[in-house]
Amino acid sequence: MKYLLTRTALLGFALTTWLPAEIAKPAIAEAKDTAPDPKSKELETLAAENKLEAERLTQATNAMRAEVTKLKLEREMFTEKLALEAAKRQASLQDELAKMEAEKDKLAEEGELSKVRAEKLTNDLKSVQNESAIEITRLQNDIARIEISDKRSKFADSKPVFLKNPLKENGALVISDRRIPLNGVITEATADYVTSRIQYWDNKDREMPIFLVIDSSPGGSVMAGYRILKAMESSDAPVYVVVKSFAASMAAAITTLAKDSYAYPNAVILHHQISAMVMAQLNLTEQREFHEESERWWARLGKPVASKMGITPDEFIKKMYAHSSNGNWSEFGEQAKDLKWVNHIVNGIDETSFTKDPDTIEAPKTSRPIALSEDIDASGHPFVWLPRLNPMDVYFLYNSDGYYRMR
Repeated sequence: MKYLLTRTALLGFALTTWLPAEIAKPAIAEAKDTAPDPKSKELETLAAENKLEAERLTQATNAMRAEVTKLKLEREMFTEKLALEAAKRQASLQDELAKMEAEKDKLAEEGELSKVRAEKLTNDLKSVQNESAIEITRLQNDIARIEISDKRSKFADSKPVFLKNPLKENGALVISDRRIPLNGVITEATADYVTSRIQYWDNKDREMPIFLVIDSSPGGSVMAGYRILKAMESSDAPVYVVVKSFAASMAAAITTLAKDSYAYPNAVILHHQISAMVMAQLNLTEQREFHEESERWWARLGKPVASKMGITPDEFIKKMYAHSSNGNWSEFGEQAKDLKWVNHIVNGIDETSFTKDPDTIEAPKTSRPIALSEDIDASGHPFVWLPRLNPMDVYFLYNSDGYYRMR
């Protein structure tokens, strides 16, 4: 197309140059009158071709313009379509955002509503819990009141009475809660139990008396009994022994050698020589050594008792056998007082420490922690095995019927 345009332009330029309008017109006019000039014919041909080419160029140009216009229109249409799509998308997004905002607002409202409902349920639950707690507290208070009332009914209104001189003029002995039971066979465990309590009560009050109460004791280990005696002597607070039923052998020695002692008129106190149960075969030398050891113990226990009675140990032994062929010298309370085995005879004992219902507590253990169990021998006689003694120790107890035995 460029070529055609160039060629046409040249033809147009040539015609304009070579044939001015003023000349061309007369020439054409003259040509009508004359025979056709070949050159003129060529010019006409060229002019016709030029016109045709110009027409073609115009057509081509028009086609191009039409194509350009079409393309512009298509571009504008495409732009419009894009704008329309963008507008649609924008509108869709706006709709989606609006829906999301609406959903968000709806969820927020539902959340607030749920929160309010939850708070209401929580408050309702707290209210129910508070009501339940109040009711439970009321019931617990009722139970506690009943339990406390029941417990209170098991205690006496009186309190333990503490007297430096516990023996009243009417012959009644007043015992406070500074009380230690001493019952059954005296063993090392018994000594542990008694001495620790003597030391405790002495540390608590060094003036008020401590009471060692013997319901019934046949005696027992001389070593254990001697520990009890020394604890009694070492105590600043006086330790008084009280015999209600029976005190024999080591228990009798503890009663007689106490700073002060008390007994019922019908209480029995029994003194005898140290006797030992030997369950093994001993040769003469061993027998002599064993006898000498027993003599040394008798000097430590029998001599102080005889001294308090105002007689010698030998005279004490003679009197034992004068009263009984087996040497077991027993006396009731009044006679024991005359012999200075006990210091006072009482008509009654006021146990002021017993302020709790005895049915609600365990019975006190007589000797702790060892409990002796009874058995039956081949002959059908009941007996108990005594605990094994420490080396150099002997039993000092009343055992006339062989009830107490050693392995």
